[in-house]
Amino acid sequence: MNIPNFISLARLAAVPVTVWLIINGYFGWAFWLFVAAGVSDALDGLIAKNFNMETTAGKYLDPLADKALLVSVYIALGHGGLLPTWLVILVVSRDVMILIGALLGLILMERYRLDPSLTSKANTTAQIVLAAVVLAKLGVDLKDFGATEVLTYVVAGTTLASGVMYMIAWLAQTAEMDRQK
Repeated sequence: MNIPNFISLARLAAVPVTVWLIINGYFGWAFWLFVAAGVSDALDGLIAKNFNMETTAGKYLDPLADKALLVSVYIALGHGGLLPTWLVILVVSRDVMILIGALLGLILMERYRLDPSLTSKANTTAQIVLAAVVLAKLGVDLKDFGATEVLTYVVAGTTLASGVMYMIAWLAQTAEMDRQK
């Protein structure tokens, strides 16, 4: 167990705490824990790359911790009526689709790799910013001047675009596998 993997595990352990804080209305604490998780994500990547500590486990653990936190925060915010239900369903459905595609890819294909696209990275960034803005608005009295509404549609658009891009990439890889048989 190296330091970056320990940091990722700590971020994973923060998921139920963050959800509990949101569900119980402790939005300020939830905001700061969400920010700390974001900082830890940057920190574990920086340490892993700069100190030659990248591991196979870390390549799976880091994005798993990120997705678990983000999806859980969206579900908790949606459950509390703080994000539109349709947006939560869209975000969660995209991630479930990607997970199923990845699992099928690993089962069906000998060499399966699906790298995050620029659209996917933009989507993740938009999702993080929206969650942070909502939590900051509720927990530290941030005045968002309508940013939440705009970000809601940005997240919806990037989520749809990213989902379509993943589907196209997955179909291309499966078609390539069929051609090679």
